[in-house]
Formats: sequence, structure tokens, C-alpha cells
Amino acid sequence: MRRADLDLPVCRLEPAVLHFATYQPSTRTAEGVVAAAVQQGLTTPALLRDWVDRMRPLRWAPMFRQTLGEIAEGSQSVAELDVLRMCREYGLCMPRQQTKRRDASGRIRFTDCEWLLSDGRTLVLEVDGAFHIEVEHWEDDLARQRALAAHDRVQIRCTARELRDNPGSIARDLRLLGVPRAA
Repeated sequence: MRRADLDLPVCRLEPAVLHFATYQPSTRTAEGVVAAAVQQGLTTPALLRDWVDRMRPLRWAPMFRQTLGEIAEGSQSVAELDVLRMCREYGLCMPRQQTKRRDASGRIRFTDCEWLLSDGRTLVLEVDGAFHIEVEHWEDDLARQRALAAHDRVQIRCTARELRDNPGSIARDLRLLGVPRAA
């Protein structure tokens, strides 16, 4: 397709994202591209899934279908996808993702992953990517954690690298903190 005002070839966003993602050297990067497009509000999992089915053959099509299903259920990053994979691999209940909460000042916040524990408390897992190590982000994260603190909420953190490289350790910690096993 060409835009008459530019006389340049253009492509719809969804096939452009999928085309770009399929040429990435790793599946993690490809998933990250797709997740970022949805997280930024540029498209939806449903529109991307339609294009996965239309673009045949498409490298990693089965992976994209699974990833888009997980994104549709609330995952917004590759790290959050890793949490779901860790839960499946280690037999933990799936978390609620992107739970909407009001902090102490009334501001709307979203938590990465939450589990309801048998004693009625909620366990919150926040997964920090590389940008969280920058001082400004780290300080913001600390203030956010304090503002979301509650007597019935336990908050823990892990890094995206830790989750990717050593999910068994995080799964063990979650189990020790009371996350139930999957049915």
C-alpha cells in the first residue's frame, strides 16, 4: 500500500511488528517486541493474533500465539511472561497480573503479580528490569512500595535476570511464603 501524500510504501502496524519480531535473533527479543507494542497501547493481542494467522508462513507463529494469549491475560513484559512459565514449570498457582490498586495518596498503581494466600493476605511480586537499577527508578520503586504497603499485603521483589536465569529459586521462595500449588 502507498500513501498518496508521501508516495512511500507503508505497512499496517501489526504485520510490521510481527515481521520485525521474526527477524530478531532470539525468541525473547521477539516476544519483547510484541509485548511492547501491546503495552504501549499501539495494538491489541487480538489484532496481532489475526495477523499471525494471516502471515503464512510466519517464523515462530506457535510461540506468538501462546505469547499473545498470555499478554491478553495480563502480562505486559517478557519478565511477566517468565513468571507464568515459572509457575507452570514448578507447579504454582497462576498469579493475578496487573492488579489495579490505590496507593496511600490515592494514585492508581498496577502490581506485576499477586497471589491470595491461605491466611487471607496477598503476596505481591514485583519484577524489576534493568532500568530499575538507575538511582531515580530505584528511589521511585522504594516510594511506590511504601505507598502500596498494607497490613494484609506482603511485597517482594526479584530481578528479571534472576527470574530468567534461576526461576527455581524464586519458585521455592514463593512456595515458602505460602503461594499455593496449582490444582
